[in-house]
Amino acid sequence: MLFTFNLKKTLVPVMIFMAGTSFVFSADKTPNKKEETNKNEPRAIRAEPRIPSAVKVHSLGIGVGQTFLRGKWDDLGEDKITWDLLYTYAASHSFDFIADFHSTKHAHRQQWVRTTGLGLGIKAKIYQFDAFAPFATGGLGFYEPKTKRYVNGVLTESESKVSFGWHFGVGAELRLNRHFTTGILAKLHNPFDVKQEIGPEVEGSYSKLMITGMYSF
Repeated sequence: MLFTFNLKKTLVPVMIFMAGTSFVFSADKTPNKKEETNKNEPRAIRAEPRIPSAVKVHSLGIGVGQTFLRGKWDDLGEDKITWDLLYTYAASHSFDFIADFHSTKHAHRQQWVRTTGLGLGIKAKIYQFDAFAPFATGGLGFYEPKTKRYVNGVLTESESKVSFGWHFGVGAELRLNRHFTTGILAKLHNPFDVKQEIGPEVEGSYSKLMITGMYSF
């Protein structure tokens, strides 16, 4: 009798609960308070990841940091803080197209070097944990290096010529929300040597260490 009395008291509120909700209970499982609390949570919150992955999304931003001159350009100008204009397109969950434009002038005494480049490449995510992802990037680009240096004792400005080149980098990014991403990026740019009518070739490379900020749309 005790068993029958308890069953009737329990069955009535359970039937009312099942009729008033959109959840389906299995026949061999008895609901309790903990399960009712979890099932009353919105389905979208329980099923959706904390920050959804972005695919087929455009992102535009800047990178600010130090540019380091390398090779024969090291003596022509001083390293300094510069900025880059960045663009990415998320082609998949693991690979992005990336474009990097920059133009800066580095001077030291009467000599200087101007680094202008447009790097085009691919950004590949090495690993992704929640909203954090380290990545590697590399590709080719168009460069217009220009210098003012001593040639045979005479201060001479080089000719303006566009050359090809390559770039490679590594970094990490943290997606803050659906629109904003921040990160760090270390990158090496190596334009091909540019021949001159007078004087030696314009040859050198430079690297960048930047903090990045991107806006996705």
